[in-house]
Amino acid sequence: MRREITGFSNPTVKYLRSLRDKKHRKREGVFLAEGLRLLTDARECGHVPQMLVMAEARDPHPLLDALEADVAAAGGEVIETSADILSKITGKDNPQAVAGVFAEFDTSLAALDRGTATIWLVAQALRDPGNLGTMLRTGDAIGAGGLILIDDCADPFSVEAVRASMGAVFTQAIAQARWEEFLPWLRSGPGQLVAASLRDAVPYRGAPYAAPCFVLVGNESRGLPEDYELACDLRVTMPMKGRADSLNAAVAAAVLGYEVLASLEG
Repeated sequence: MRREITGFSNPTVKYLRSLRDKKHRKREGVFLAEGLRLLTDARECGHVPQMLVMAEARDPHPLLDALEADVAAAGGEVIETSADILSKITGKDNPQAVAGVFAEFDTSLAALDRGTATIWLVAQALRDPGNLGTMLRTGDAIGAGGLILIDDCADPFSVEAVRASMGAVFTQAIAQARWEEFLPWLRSGPGQLVAASLRDAVPYRGAPYAAPCFVLVGNESRGLPEDYELACDLRVTMPMKGRADSLNAAVAAAVLGYEVLASLEG
């Protein structure tokens, strides 16, 4: 069904705007994503939005036609509205011409199959949604199975994290757990836990990585707690040639992830 919305006070507009708030996302069990490329990636991964919102003055595109057809076939709703209203919904001054509402995924550790990939990314207390989205994008690039979020992390389904993931939120498995849940799960099967560290560490180049390898990074400002580092099977160090004493968390994950990839494929 397609319908038109012309007023900012429309209940559907208020509902869509509320999805920028974590409390409302969790209550509804859905999240917002925007952009034809991102929604097409979702569709190709088998995720069709429950609701599709399109700007009236959009350019025609066959991918958008295909997306609309799939939403209609799945019994979803298609809405046309103005660019100004779409801007209010997404919180962007220059919004994409299309946005979608998707059901959140199962983020339990039990839903993961560690045998599907040789590399997994793990982040502890990651607070920046941009970093979280970047790690999802990195995971997609290196062929990781997914991203496991430990303790109190940013919401992977926030508009900012979804946007930064560039579609990888749909290609990467996502799990959320406390450390005391994660470690027993990891030890219940194969898996090497690796972290960047200065504590009894070896150079990250040429280190003895083993699959499946779980690459662990810590909080942006505090790093990893000491007991978390000590629980790792392998601690590696990356050289810092300048005045900085550490890398951005997402950058560290990318550098280490590509080194693990090269080692395991070599």
